[in-house]
Amino acid sequence: MNIFSVKRIAVIIHSKIINTAAKLLVTLSATGILSLTMTTSHALQVYKSIGAHGEVKYSQHQPQNGKNVELIEFRSDGRQSDAGKLAGKTDANQNTPTQNPEEQRVAQLEARIKEQESNANAQRCQSLRNNLTNLNVGGRIYEMDTNGKRQYLDSREIEVKRERVQQAITQYCS
Repeated sequence: MNIFSVKRIAVIIHSKIINTAAKLLVTLSATGILSLTMTTSHALQVYKSIGAHGEVKYSQHQPQNGKNVELIEFRSDGRQSDAGKLAGKTDANQNTPTQNPEEQRVAQLEARIKEQESNANAQRCQSLRNNLTNLNVGGRIYEMDTNGKRQYLDSREIEVKRERVQQAITQYCS
């Protein structure tokens, strides 16, 4: 063997190595791209069914004798692949209000204030009704003056108070 044949064999071997490496690289790239597209486009299918004794079962294979078989598809990120279903919602049209903690606190305070106002109004109405009952019963009715002494009302003053209390009840206690 002369030097030219050795060089020629080395070049052939070298080109075969490069050719093999290139083919390997192309194959690995194609496999990687194919696996990426398969994981993003293909969903994991899970069958949900109710067993013979009422228990809920999940399986990758369709059950032969399960009741109410439902096929659930999950994307590679774990969410359901059906675009019509939103995670955590039972109805696609159901709206869940999203409030930050400050908005929740304000809403709670407003609800508490509204409840307190409602309770205070109910107490005022009950007090007005009690006063009207006392004015309608008859007998001697008095008020306390600034010194703590009783000031008895005559029939005209009682009638005026009765009308005022009735107006207040009509206005505030509907």
